[in-house]
Amino acid sequence: MPQHFDAVVIGTGQGGAPLAVRLARSGRRTAVIERAEFGGTCVNVGCTPTKSYVASARAAHVARHAGELGVQVSSISVDLAAVKARKDRIIGESRGGVEKWLRGTENMTVFNGHARFTGANTLTVTGLDGQLLAELGADEIFINTGTRAVVPPLDGIQRIPYYTNSTLLELSELPDHLVIVGGSYIALEFAQVFRRFGSRVSVLVRGERVLNREDADCSESVRKVLERDGVEFHFGVQPTRVEPHPHRANEVCIGFEQNVPALEASHLLFATGRKPNTDDLGLDAAGIETDRHGMIAVDGQLRTNVPGVWAIGDVNGRGAFTHTSYDDYQIVAANLLDGGSRSADTRIMAYAVFVDPPLARVGLSEEDVRRSGRQALIATLPMSRVGRARERGETDGFMKVLADAHSRQILGAAIHGIEGDEAIHTFIDVMTAGAPYPTLQFAMHVHPTISELVPTLLDGLKPMP
Repeated sequence: MPQHFDAVVIGTGQGGAPLAVRLARSGRRTAVIERAEFGGTCVNVGCTPTKSYVASARAAHVARHAGELGVQVSSISVDLAAVKARKDRIIGESRGGVEKWLRGTENMTVFNGHARFTGANTLTVTGLDGQLLAELGADEIFINTGTRAVVPPLDGIQRIPYYTNSTLLELSELPDHLVIVGGSYIALEFAQVFRRFGSRVSVLVRGERVLNREDADCSESVRKVLERDGVEFHFGVQPTRVEPHPHRANEVCIGFEQNVPALEASHLLFATGRKPNTDDLGLDAAGIETDRHGMIAVDGQLRTNVPGVWAIGDVNGRGAFTHTSYDDYQIVAANLLDGGSRSADTRIMAYAVFVDPPLARVGLSEEDVRRSGRQALIATLPMSRVGRARERGETDGFMKVLADAHSRQILGAAIHGIEGDEAIHTFIDVMTAGAPYPTLQFAMHVHPTISELVPTLLDGLKPMP
């Protein structure tokens, strides 16, 4: 007979782990199933390790430019093995903390294995060797299985070594020439990091600009900074084949359509998107619906089409960020445990691209607003207007805000500039509160800070041409 639980959580990412604890603390007999490392993508191969690399890369960059601030540094070099060791230590602390938290929670049973549905409210748990570890039944099941990197099926892909965002983090020696396929967030963060570490970096972009979902001025601003760092961009190209280098072991030759010369690389990274971990969950046995990409379909309260089953985090297609996953947890917990009525349909999307300086965004882009046809106001200001940016010698980028001409509600904002990932929260909080832009415009901000430019920015709102 299956073991019966009140609730089962599959996956221990940024939504799954805290939700499992809340469920157990509510008095529910709870099981959590983890087939890999505790903490999910963010802790193990996402935010935590990559941002530790971003920090190391920034330290190298600041040291190289210290002379501009009157500080003399004789020589700069990056020990990738030491950078990796620091990253591994940070990951280990976070991963261990999550596991200890779960195992130490009353009413919680932890299973190390792979979960698969056998019915709408039943599951099996198997080990990596395929051995059956347990059969479970539950009144409530929560799927938090995340996503994994996509590798395009290029001709010759089986014959060469290549990397994804996960495996590149295991290098202990710097690449001589890192070629990155992709032009979005992951590609650009790794490009700048490894260029600042000292590698030659080439980025292959299928379209005509990086970050093609962003406004053109935002993508152009980011590109200029990375090019100044020495990152090489190739636009309008798409690899069609790869093969081992004829003379250098473990290196790669990348081929394109005719008339485009082949490119040689010591290391090849694919940053070409991610796909959901749903193909081996037995969703068909439960009758759980997915879209054409394999994402689990959910409503605003993150319920699937099967009663008693929810999907949270990247796997539901409602946002591919740690903060959206955590917000998913908060929505489910509020509605299920606290008598709330929260919905993912009403949250305002916000995120940052952690290049240096970061690009942060909330709400609608300028292109979104123009497509909507609504009457709107717009303002932009360069970061060179910010005293703190000038004092630190980091004036790249700009701020931009859009507001509805009639309601005076802020529609969206973008900041590409120093500490923009923090300053963007001035917009996020006012938009979440539903307050009109004068609330922020007439606020007194501390000097000298980055966010003190925001009221001045709002002073310049004019009708969007």
